Amino acid sequence: MDNQLLDIAKVWPGIQNIFSVPHSRKEYNKLSRLLDSLIDEVGEDESHPLASLMETLGSLIESYEIRNLPDLEGDMIHTLKMLMREHGLKQTDLAEIGSQGVVSEILSRKRQFNIRQVKLLSARFNVSPAVFI
Repeated sequence: MDNQLLDIAKVWPGIQNIFSVPHSRKEYNKLSRLLDSLIDEVGEDESHPLASLMETLGSLIESYEIRNLPDLEGDMIHTLKMLMREHGLKQTDLAEIGSQGVVSEILSRKRQFNIRQVKLLSARFNVSPAVFI
């Protein structure tokens, strides 16, 4: 075996869960939390030593999402509910878009999003505003 592969084989047991496509929601959530922490650390600094790791984890997460998560574009209420579930949020956790009553009316389709709410949700969940339009 080539020396580089021998080096990788030594560290692989400790890092294989990080560098594997998630196969369950639990693995996906764990990898997503790691990526969130990495994004906080690296930010926009493409020269940061961990920038390529951030890109790699994003690709692994994307592979899982393509196979297992519904398309984020389409039903905006379904998307919001899915994002809330994924982030462990309740209606009261979305105070930035309105009271619990306003959030409830949006989720029950009695009220539509306004532009301010779309911008806030887009920023909070780091998704395109198009998913809420």
